[in-house]
Amino acid sequence: MVHEGGLPLWFSTVAGVGLFPLAPGTAGSAVACLAFWFSQSLGLGFHLVLLALTFTVGVWASGASEAALGKSDDGRIVIDEVVGQWIALVPHFFLAAPFVPLVVTAFVAFRVFDIAKPGPVRWAERRFHGGLGVMADDVVAGGFAALTVGAVFWLWSVM
Repeated sequence: MVHEGGLPLWFSTVAGVGLFPLAPGTAGSAVACLAFWFSQSLGLGFHLVLLALTFTVGVWASGASEAALGKSDDGRIVIDEVVGQWIALVPHFFLAAPFVPLVVTAFVAFRVFDIAKPGPVRWAERRFHGGLGVMADDVVAGGFAALTVGAVFWLWSVM
């Protein structure tokens, strides 16, 4: 199936991770955490450049994949989860917190915001369409998750 959609579908499903039969979005977030584990030692600058490139290509690939799949924001498209999860992990570069608890907190916080879609996350999902629409709600969910991670570990440091 991924072969039939070409490069955009391969990229938007994160090399087929989105084809996982149970909770493909959660699988996409888990892959993002694993990739972060390998790349985080390269620093914040690298992370932000990778994040911006992935977002940009993700908008294109998601839009093309929606057209190929014939469905808006198809659940198999998980590049948006990767971007949102990487946003949620940005506080790692600013906090003196243990790596594994921070990543677990970021993972859980992002999944909660992505699934529950409170206020601004739902607004972003409804406001934008095409590839940008696929990506926008996860960017907002990632931002809220990053704020949550920062708050949790700030509170932990003062207790």
